[in-house]
Parts: sequence; structure tokens; C-alpha cells
Amino acid sequence: MKKIILIGVSALTLTTGILAAQETLRIITWKGYTPKALVDKFEKETGIKLKITYSNNEEMIAKLRATRGGGFDLAQPSQDRISFVQKKFPVYQPIDYSRIDTKQIIPSMLEAVKKNSGVNGKGYAVPFCYGTTGMIVNKKLAPGAKDWSDLWSPKYAGKISYRLKRPLLIATAFGMGKNPFALYGDIKAYKKLMAEVEKKLINSKKLVKNYWTSADTQKANMRSGDVVVESGWDGIGWQLHKENPDIDFIAPKSGALGWIDTYAIPAKSKNVEGAYKFINFMLRPENAAYFTNKEGYGTASVGADKLLKPEIKDNFSRSFSKTDIDNIKWHPPVPEGFEAIESKVLERIKAAEVK
Repeated sequence: MKKIILIGVSALTLTTGILAAQETLRIITWKGYTPKALVDKFEKETGIKLKITYSNNEEMIAKLRATRGGGFDLAQPSQDRISFVQKKFPVYQPIDYSRIDTKQIIPSMLEAVKKNSGVNGKGYAVPFCYGTTGMIVNKKLAPGAKDWSDLWSPKYAGKISYRLKRPLLIATAFGMGKNPFALYGDIKAYKKLMAEVEKKLINSKKLVKNYWTSADTQKANMRSGDVVVESGWDGIGWQLHKENPDIDFIAPKSGALGWIDTYAIPAKSKNVEGAYKFINFMLRPENAAYFTNKEGYGTASVGADKLLKPEIKDNFSRSFSKTDIDNIKWHPPVPEGFEAIESKVLERIKAAEVK
């Protein structure tokens, strides 16, 4: 009898533990990605309690590696930081896209994330939000500036600025009509392309006013009028446009550079069902629009644009047509050894004398 009672107590304890895990969803995410209003709404709709840990890519990777995919039920890594980790340390589980309402997601973004998070033919992430690097242009003083190639155009000599970091090398390659991402499987070809990019940027140093280093220097450049064309972040361009309608962020004709933050399910998630519920919940147009209205990031949700605040909706519609969205060059995972090549190129560009 005692043995039966003990077995019953053990089973009850196990069941209670499982139910408790199912009633809680442990999320590791970025600050701002889980607005309180949406947390409250999700908990009321589902009865699932959210336990949120704020982090960044490096910390997420470290925590998930340390536990082999344990400790959390849902994570939000950037799409270019997934596959290389998954190949070495299987910390995520494949996404069952049949459990995702994919009609809610911009198709080109979904396909990019499936591809860039893929390992052995399986995708490991779902897109959530995005941001871009493109060009900030004073349209009154540089009305013809439309593409990355204008960053080395003699027409704007002495009034050009950009940040001397790896996205500049990628942007320059696209502006030269090349696709650097297509060479990520061929390090020799990539090194050759970077040599061409290096030559282009060294030869055009005399055209550059300065190298910006922060959001503040991006703004100061354009406010002063000393710079009329610069590479820059979409949000900064839109802030400047609010101050001066002549200045705006534009998507270059050869494609803005984009990052995507995603949803990925850790390998040892204890509440997979809750994870899928939360993903679908956050990508519903009304919820995605609330997030974008509050935080300003672009959303992967189809239809959310119709629910945006007029000012935010206007920012996106001015800067991105549907063609521009589909033409965004989403950063794929960087292969081993490639960043070392880029670092040396950047060092030589910085050290080169202006002629």
C-alpha cells in the first residue's frame, strides 16, 4: 500500500512539474522586444506566464552553449548568428514551419531566415524584426544620390561620409555591381573582391569629408551641411527628416543592408507549444504594429504596416517600396576567416595616404 501511495505521490509531483513548466515560457531576448502591454495581453489570452531575461547575441550564445540548449524555451538571436553555432553546438531545435502562421510573415524575409539559419536542410529560426543600413541624403543638395556608388562620386567631393567598418566593404561591393555574399563559399574569390573594394575606397579617400563613428556623428554631419551623402542607419535618417524634410534615409538601388532578429527554440525547451503560440502571437499584425509603433524597428509581419502610426508608416513608405524590401541584402553568417580578411582591408584603407 505504501509503495502504491509513494508511486502516486511521485507521479503527482512529476505531473505538477510538467504543468508548471508548460504554464511558464522562459524567453531570452533583447530589451524592448517584449513590451509590457503585449506581455499582459499574451498572458491573459493563453494563461502562460512569461519569464523574461534580457540579453544580446554573445550572451545568448554563451548561455545556450553552457547548457546545450537548456534554461530557456524561446530565444531571439540575430539570423546571422545561428547556423555556425548550431553546427558546432546543437543548441536549437529545427523549426516546424507547419506550426507557424507563415501567411503573417513577409515571404522574402522568411525565405532569407530559413536559408541563413539552415543546417542540413532544416531552418532554425523565424523572422521577427529588422533594421537596415542604407544612405542618408540631403535631397536638396544631392538630388541625384541613389546608390552606394554615390559614396565615391566626384559630384559630392568633400561632402561624403561613412563608417569605416565591414558593412562599408559589403556596401561598396554591391555598389560596384558585385555580390559579396555569393562568394561566401570561396575565400580566394572573396579575397580578390575585397582587394578591388580596397582599391576603390583608397582611390576615393580624397572625396571623403570624414568617417563617422556613432549615431551622434551621423546626425552632426547632416545637420551642419558639411556632408550631403553618407551611409547610415534608417532610424537616424528618419530622425533627421523630422528635423529637416530635405534630409532622408533612402534604400540604395543595389540594395540596403539588413539585419533580422528572429525567434529560435532551444534544444531543451520545456514549453515548445508555448513557444509557437508566442511566435504566432507576436507576428499577428495588430501586435507587430504595436511593437513597431513603440520601438521603431521594422516588422516581418504582413499587414502590420496598415496599423502603424502615421509618422512611422510614412517613414517606411518613403524609404521602402515593396521592391526595396525584397531587395534588402540580409547579412548571412560570416564564414570562418572572412572577418580577418576584412579587418586587414579596413586597416590598409585607414592607413592609406590621401592623394
